[in-house]
Amino acid sequence: MNKKMIFAIIGIALAAFIGFGLYKASVLKSIQIVKTVKINSTKQETFDMVKYLSNFPKWSPFLAQDPTQKYEVRGTDGAIGAQYHWEGNKGKDLGYQEIVKIEEPNFIRMKCDIQKPFVAKPTFDYYFTETSNGIEVKQDFKLESGLVDAFFMWLFGAKAEMEKSNQQGLDLLKIAVEKK
Repeated sequence: MNKKMIFAIIGIALAAFIGFGLYKASVLKSIQIVKTVKINSTKQETFDMVKYLSNFPKWSPFLAQDPTQKYEVRGTDGAIGAQYHWEGNKGKDLGYQEIVKIEEPNFIRMKCDIQKPFVAKPTFDYYFTETSNGIEVKQDFKLESGLVDAFFMWLFGAKAEMEKSNQQGLDLLKIAVEKK
């Protein structure tokens, strides 16, 4: 095989890889991950564990993954406008989440402003429902991104990691609330 043929094969393979990646990325431009957990507690205790951001270290999957993470709550904890700021992974993770809507004791919406390791602005909606088996907490995560960001999320399997972290957070929430 001559050099031209080798370069042509490599070029075709690279174009196919990028084309397939962009196709897969187009699906990831809009991500929604819905997770639920059942908690044996009162609705108000469960709701308050999420509403008061000072409780977040008790159930944060990110703090569980990086115990050296620094964090602080700014604003009036448990109120619209309260923010949970974090910096972790030796300065490589940076951002905050803010409470933007509260419907006591049924619903909380938080928006995140992630600055590192990538820029993203996901939202988290939490729904609290009484059931015969305890309190059901449903977390509805949404993230909109551009095609290039979505391509890299596809390339590095970010959605699977997000799903894993979201479930870990709800599992830790269950432990934290039931421990009280």
